[in-house]
Amino acid sequence: MSATTAAGAAYLVAALLFVLSLAGLSRHETARAGNRFGMAGMALALAATVGLAARDLETVAIALIVAAMGAGAAIGLWRAGRVAMTGMPELIALLHSFVGLAAVLVGWNGYLAVEGAPAGEAELLDLPVGIHSAEVGIGVFIGAVTFTGSIVAFLKLSARIRSNPLMLPGRNALNLGAVAAFAVLTVVFVVEPSLPVLAALTVLALALGWHLVASIGGGDMPVVVSMLNSYSGWAAAASGFLLDNDLLIITGALVGSSGAYLSYVMCQAMNRSFLSVIAGGFGTEGGSVAATEDGEYAEVTADEVAALLRDAESVVITPGYGMAVAHAQGPVAELTRKLTEAGVQVRFGIHPVAGRLPGHMNVLLAEAKVPYDIVLEMDEINDDFAKTSVVLVIGANDTVNPAATEDPASPIAGMPVLTVWEAEHVVVLKRSMSTGYAGVQNPLFFKENTRMLFGDARERVEDVLKAL
Repeated sequence: MSATTAAGAAYLVAALLFVLSLAGLSRHETARAGNRFGMAGMALALAATVGLAARDLETVAIALIVAAMGAGAAIGLWRAGRVAMTGMPELIALLHSFVGLAAVLVGWNGYLAVEGAPAGEAELLDLPVGIHSAEVGIGVFIGAVTFTGSIVAFLKLSARIRSNPLMLPGRNALNLGAVAAFAVLTVVFVVEPSLPVLAALTVLALALGWHLVASIGGGDMPVVVSMLNSYSGWAAAASGFLLDNDLLIITGALVGSSGAYLSYVMCQAMNRSFLSVIAGGFGTEGGSVAATEDGEYAEVTADEVAALLRDAESVVITPGYGMAVAHAQGPVAELTRKLTEAGVQVRFGIHPVAGRLPGHMNVLLAEAKVPYDIVLEMDEINDDFAKTSVVLVIGANDTVNPAATEDPASPIAGMPVLTVWEAEHVVVLKRSMSTGYAGVQNPLFFKENTRMLFGDARERVEDVLKAL
């Protein structure tokens, strides 16, 4: 079997492994196996690619490739071992930027090897130079937008810059103008490829990526992460066309299409259109708000919460980013076990955009060994709140805000939320009365059946456990 045939067979197996990985990641019970399929597919793809390239490379070049792979693996293992679950969203955004940067570098290399090479030195192509030039322009544009957009998302998610949307005058016109300019520059580049045109196209895309994500507020960050995931997939697919690598095209298309569908699901969960997210403007810096704005709130002690839970027939826990920040998933899991042993029905209600990343809460609860069958999505649990004795809201804010259904003037009006206020008793665990990531006040805190338990979520849950 020739090296090319062997590599093709390996690529086919790797592609199937990637499909199995996505299928496995769609369910809690099979997520671990899905991860293993993905890792196996990527290891096989790397081995086949290096083996195929080794035929035409010198020993020094092969050694450099192996050294680069080793360094990348070491850095990846180091970062994966150090990052907390609360830091996972910004880490993923940063990893997306690497894919974008790689696509830009592949595009520039493609230009220098073909259009920009001296006469007689260009690599032989199986397609017309015009098509190759279009691939270069499109690949560089998608990669550059992904690169700077992911960097801005990383800075926002890690609180290195404010999460407020950048409200430049005519920001939508600027974005549309940049896309129109990209189309013109691409046509010019295809007709007459030149370094200045490619440089202008790259700078334009870098600026658009920065402005695109900077204009999106913190309330839409879950959509931004999935959107950038999609962009990184299409950037990888564009690189696959330039490198004539079928596996990269398939993998990029899988990531791009799944990320696009996830963005659609996130927008549905927030009652937002994708275009309205791109237009930005939703979500500001959360801050403290006086209690008198919406009424008086009532506080409760850990002993009183324990008494409520002890007498309850059913309990629903709705976690949010505050649980992740406090690393409270362990005590919450222990509380679940104790209540279950006492005969109390305990379930979890998960909003699709709880946290900073799709599936963020599900991963935290799985990490704490909470049984999968009691972790329910919003649509599965919402009808049961009216029959629930106690709801524990742990670090959630915008996803349990009744203003979404009761106040047409609210910025989140129409957004599907967990209707926790319908329960007999609601206990909200928060550090303070500050607003959530979207910067919207929550009337839930002032309802008659709501009690506030202030402080670090982990410490307060541990106090409730001791009281039990």
